[in-house]
Amino acid sequence: MAAYSYALQVNKCSLQRPSLPHKIEHFSNPLSTSFKPLLRDLDQFPNISVDVTKAIKETSCKLLDAFVDFIFEFADQPLLPSQRNFAPVEEIGESTLSVTRVEGTIPDDFPEGVYIRNGPNPLFGGLKSTRSIFGESDHMWVEGEGMLHALYLKKNGRIRGSWNILYKNKHVQTDTYKMEKDRKKPGFLPAIEGDSPAVLLAYLLNVLRFGVIDKYLSNTNVFEHAKKYYSIAENHMPQEIDIHSLETLENWNVISGSWTRPFTSHPKKAPGTGELVVIGIDAQKPYFELGVISADGKKMVHKADLMFDRCTVCHEIGVTQRYNVIMNFPLTIDISRLVLGGSLMRFEENGYARIGIMPRYGDANSIKWFEVEPCCVFHIINCFEDNDEVVVRACRARQSVIPGPNSRVNHFEKWLKGRSSKDERIEFTKESTFPRVCEWRLNMKTGEVREKKNLSGDEFAMEFPLINEKFTGFRNKFAYLQVVESTEISGSGFTRFGGVAKLHFEEKRIPTEEEDELIKAEYHMLPQNTFCSGASFVPKPGGVDEDDGSIITFTHNENENISQVYIVDAKKFTNEPVAIITLPSRVPYGFHGAFMPLES
Repeated sequence: MAAYSYALQVNKCSLQRPSLPHKIEHFSNPLSTSFKPLLRDLDQFPNISVDVTKAIKETSCKLLDAFVDFIFEFADQPLLPSQRNFAPVEEIGESTLSVTRVEGTIPDDFPEGVYIRNGPNPLFGGLKSTRSIFGESDHMWVEGEGMLHALYLKKNGRIRGSWNILYKNKHVQTDTYKMEKDRKKPGFLPAIEGDSPAVLLAYLLNVLRFGVIDKYLSNTNVFEHAKKYYSIAENHMPQEIDIHSLETLENWNVISGSWTRPFTSHPKKAPGTGELVVIGIDAQKPYFELGVISADGKKMVHKADLMFDRCTVCHEIGVTQRYNVIMNFPLTIDISRLVLGGSLMRFEENGYARIGIMPRYGDANSIKWFEVEPCCVFHIINCFEDNDEVVVRACRARQSVIPGPNSRVNHFEKWLKGRSSKDERIEFTKESTFPRVCEWRLNMKTGEVREKKNLSGDEFAMEFPLINEKFTGFRNKFAYLQVVESTEISGSGFTRFGGVAKLHFEEKRIPTEEEDELIKAEYHMLPQNTFCSGASFVPKPGGVDEDDGSIITFTHNENENISQVYIVDAKKFTNEPVAIITLPSRVPYGFHGAFMPLES
């Protein structure tokens, strides 16, 4: 704890933490409240409570910066040759770029709108590591400031079958993005992955210098609610985005502060009402809260503390017509574990796992819990009610490759053969760490759980599911998932996707002794060394069938270093793309995308 003492002495002459805009102080990330007791301790230092001049305050901040510059060395994390399209790109500027190269034909019944995808695009060259006498800390592969990539498609009314297509990218300008951009060099110390003393000191120094323990990334997803558009990641509130210019407008202050924590990157609209169901986790109690926001976005209709006894990483919530579906699985965040020298996040193989079914406006006492086998789930495909059962379909892995003190990108092979807390060997394999499509059928009357751990077979691992969103919360026939590159397993976390699968839940494959329960799957595989990200389903206007529409996705050809957008007919899924749009700028691999039909 000598590091803490030294850092406090450096800032002893200042009044308090650096003054910050109210909006930064208001929105905490899942870890920030855990450090409130530490921040309260600062007030016990007599000199801190003395009113001092602005000049002295500025001097103390400069001393802290000098301390960081002297003790910590920033270095770029190296990328393997297969990871070069994860490297960031520059913003193209304020104007949009015209797109003129289109192979094939965009269908006449394709809706006008914007296809937009979020993803990490680190400032200053890439993800960083820091080295110091306290050890190393690294950015995780999911970190990096958010950048939006948008393709605008509008019909040319003068020429039948002709489209005006424009492309634009832009960073999401969160409060912390602006702070670091103004510095013109890295400032925030990596604070999630690495050696425990270095991570803990990073928390403290980030708070003392910037007022928050880590950057607001806003790099995971985009969504619409009440005709407003938002960028989001789970460590902060969403940022409202001007969908036409990609300008960041402001943080979404939900109902004048009635919701004061982040929420999931995958909020869900409740079937029938259009209300937005959100969840937010924190590293100290209350660990898990659920909220329901009105369809017009102006009122918090309902909020409940679900009374969790641990902070569990929950990336997504499910909804049905009457229920909220809660995933309480053993991937946890624990500050005390970090203090004792362990990892901040860990998958607890022997921990419990359960799925909760909660009435839409229920509380902790109204949840019916179903115990399931421990596993790791980040993404839910869909949930729906089927007589007495609630059906939950998701992407399930037997375990999770979680960052820890030894997980460095430049020696990932060592990480793959890491050790558990009991010093037992853990073998990370495709079969255990890459997800398969699973189904739980939860009987609300009897409490029975029927589980199918693998609906789609072992031919491919799949992730990043999407459906026709009109069927969210209702029984659906189809789902689409990105297919993990078959030859790749890497402890770095940089996974590439070589195609898209279409699953037919109500059709079985030709049964064999081994595959009598497998459902039908079709595949649209990309050319060799071409990979996709941000796939989205675009419904056909006036479509009748669930799969009336298209799959649209950003792709990158690594042989030619060319980024494109593929449009695939969802009904003729295995056919060649109906259109391939070549982009004027490289688009790095990213996370989730969406197609937003726009009113003229």
